Amino acid sequence: MTKKKFIVPFDFTEVAESAIEHALITAQVVGADVHLLHVVAKKEAIKEAKEKLNAAVDKAQGSTQSNGVEIICHVRVGNIFDDIAEFALEIGAELIFMGTHGAHGWQHITGSHALKVVTNSPTPFVIVQETRINESGYDDIIVPLDLHKETKQKLTLVANMAKYFSSRVHVVIPDEADEFLQHTVKANIIFANKFFGERNIEVTTTLASAKDFDKEVVEHAVKVNADLIAIMNIQKNQILGVFGASHEQYMITNDAKIPVLVVNPINATNTYQAIFT
Repeated sequence: MTKKKFIVPFDFTEVAESAIEHALITAQVVGADVHLLHVVAKKEAIKEAKEKLNAAVDKAQGSTQSNGVEIICHVRVGNIFDDIAEFALEIGAELIFMGTHGAHGWQHITGSHALKVVTNSPTPFVIVQETRINESGYDDIIVPLDLHKETKQKLTLVANMAKYFSSRVHVVIPDEADEFLQHTVKANIIFANKFFGERNIEVTTTLASAKDFDKEVVEHAVKVNADLIAIMNIQKNQILGVFGASHEQYMITNDAKIPVLVVNPINATNTYQAIFT
């Protein structure tokens, strides 16, 4: 059986070190290797980058999070945001753990190809800020479940992750005023309870204002002390299409610094079921 592979784009920053920790803790329970990817602009920089990367690996392997997880270094010439998706396909990676420096950092990299990489990638991203992961992993996972049928595809990945970490899942559903939409809301509540209940996963369902849904999702995440928010990108090239493009940074770079799992609906049922099985 082929061993699972996680990628951490590594730029020697604090958030990159945080991303390594998230990847290592997850790799422990899944049984995956962690591949650090650093990209340089020219060949002359490869040697120095490899030395620094090896030092970062030594540091990571000396931590309690590594616990036997194999960490593999890769240095390439190119552009990090052009090479992430290509590298993920090349090695058959299941997850990419990427650090971001809050809203300021995200605004900076959005000007490059980073947003396109995240929203077009068939490989899910876990985007983290400085917040370090608990030794127990993702104990509480927030799942915004809007009225798009595609968002249900991420539930397989969330459920499998929850089984590994014995997580509690908190489903947040928009409370709609329209009578027709209210019927869909009720159906989603029933669906979520049944889906996770059949898998013996502890689940709660909460209604939130449809008008300020993204903000209320983060507020609820803070309330339950969540370790991860799982979102589905509905509209191609536009993260969080259901929430509106103006809020795309709000969720990923939330002030609470809660990591965000970004899932794209690309053959989702088959692709994401394989990650945690």
